[in-house]
Amino acid sequence: MIKIIKLLLLFSVASFFVSCTNGSKEEDTEKVHDKTHVYYTCSMHPSIKEDKPGKCPICHMNLTKVEVDLDMNESESEKLKLSSIAPKEIWQCRDFPDVTSEVEDICPMDGSKMIKKKMNPMASKIVAKVKLRKAQLDHFKADLFPVTKMKMIKKIRLLGSVSQSEEKESNIPARIGGRVEKVYVKSKGSIVKIGDPVVDIYSPRLITAGEEYLLAKKSYKKNKSKEFKSMLDQSIERLRLWGIEKSQYEKWFLNKKVPKNITIFSNTTGIVRSKNAVTGKYFKEGQNFFELSDLSDVWVDIDVYESDSSLVNLGQKIDLSFSALPGESITGEIDFVSPVLDKKSRSLKVRTTIKNKGGKLKPGMIASAVLNIEIKGEPLVIPRSAVIDTGERKVVWTQVNSKKYQARIIQTGYESGGYVEVKGGVIEGEKVVIEGSFLLDAQAQLFGGYEDINKNSMQHNH
Repeated sequence: MIKIIKLLLLFSVASFFVSCTNGSKEEDTEKVHDKTHVYYTCSMHPSIKEDKPGKCPICHMNLTKVEVDLDMNESESEKLKLSSIAPKEIWQCRDFPDVTSEVEDICPMDGSKMIKKKMNPMASKIVAKVKLRKAQLDHFKADLFPVTKMKMIKKIRLLGSVSQSEEKESNIPARIGGRVEKVYVKSKGSIVKIGDPVVDIYSPRLITAGEEYLLAKKSYKKNKSKEFKSMLDQSIERLRLWGIEKSQYEKWFLNKKVPKNITIFSNTTGIVRSKNAVTGKYFKEGQNFFELSDLSDVWVDIDVYESDSSLVNLGQKIDLSFSALPGESITGEIDFVSPVLDKKSRSLKVRTTIKNKGGKLKPGMIASAVLNIEIKGEPLVIPRSAVIDTGERKVVWTQVNSKKYQARIIQTGYESGGYVEVKGGVIEGEKVVIEGSFLLDAQAQLFGGYEDINKNSMQHNH
């Protein structure tokens, strides 16, 4: 019995030492896998790195202890150290570069062989790494978003102004030289219709032509010969070309006299925008008595920002609203795109022509415009809040695992509805930090986490 008890005691002791040995091995293994590098730095001068605590040699502040994580599995490291993301191969027509295809094909426009489009590499440089300690994880809850593809419709809000349509402009010219004796149109802005009297003129040539008409008609009445008929027709045609109405010269024949002051009638309808005719002024043939605008159609000139100018094309629909028409929306179609960018305003002028029902829209009125543009394809997108824009570069924080995060430089495209197109820097499915990225950025800035921090050391003036 005593021997049995001794054997049991020896077995228990042996088991204890074995378990201790295994435990120490597990601790050693954990230490190997959880490697950290400790150094001391200044929060104001992150370029300072010392092996032991002390004072900053620049500003003499106490150095802060920093633990840099060296625990990075090779599989994770290889996965995340992407030097570049190869863009999709795209083929395009040689003479029609806007016509593209994702496979090599024949150009549908001219039947020529499509050529491969040159694509710029999309760098995805890792510029910072942060590993959170257990105490930090208890207080840090990152809001993540997986990089995904999405159809983007960019809504561009613009301002424009109403202007007169040059296509609807017209003039009332002097078709023969003469002196103005009376003006019927009172002022600019007056409405003139076809057939309205506009001026009385004294024109010796016109009076002579009228007298020739009276003589030709009187001769034709007496003798119905072809010669007199030809003379009559020529005199009538001359008066007609000089703006004289049929009722006028027939009245002259009845009165057997041509008046000294002859009335000129409007040959068009519109609103007077320039009144040149004044009593006593002599007009040569071709000069305008009045210049008119027809406001049944008006132009809306719109300024498009330079960043959006490449998206605008002829035929696109645009929604317009005016303070003169509260609650109403008018849809127009872009019928003009300026080929030149304005150097001062850095904007592109585009135009649409719309119907002006009731003449409520007046030149000079301000228009609010909304242009909805569908971006081609389904680009990779992330929320706008995930992007940290430093001015020199755009950075997003991506999650490696629950403890580790990386900052990457990305290339962005268009923005729409709170989302940003990503042209390079991340791949589909990766999780970016939406809320909490600024805390990670501050952590990296404070403890020298950015890899180029030594090249651009920060200076702090006290």
